Amino acid sequence: MPNEQTFGAKGALNDDSLTFPKALTYAMQDEYLAQARYDDILNTFGSIRTFEQIKQAELRHINALTVLFQRYQIPLPENDAANYVTTPTTVKEAYSQGVQGEIDNIAMYEKFLTYELPSDARIVFTQLRNASLNHLAAFERGASRSDG
Repeated sequence: MPNEQTFGAKGALNDDSLTFPKALTYAMQDEYLAQARYDDILNTFGSIRTFEQIKQAELRHINALTVLFQRYQIPLPENDAANYVTTPTTVKEAYSQGVQGEIDNIAMYEKFLTYELPSDARIVFTQLRNASLNHLAAFERGASRSDG
């Protein structure tokens, strides 16, 4: 399995020499990862409304980031996020993965927001962080309701 410590939010949180292009790349990888994780969960457990709704939101995040990649002429990273996904064995574990993914995602955007950023990127990163706070709450509610 590829090294997840260098990919997405974990990669960003482990990187001591962040640049704007690297931050954008980590952000996109992490949004790809969320999408791949939710695809896997939906394929494994069937329709679960929370995951379907948040999967749609992640698509909007990817679109928002794509605009920044184009504007700053930074090449889009390859979407190989499925290589980093571990299929949960229960719905409760799926919610727990969702919780952890959003915690990592929020921490990544918080880190980015401590850097000098173009104002449009600061706005997008702030919006995506705020959306992840909502996703985190939804997954926490799901985890507390789910018993298996």
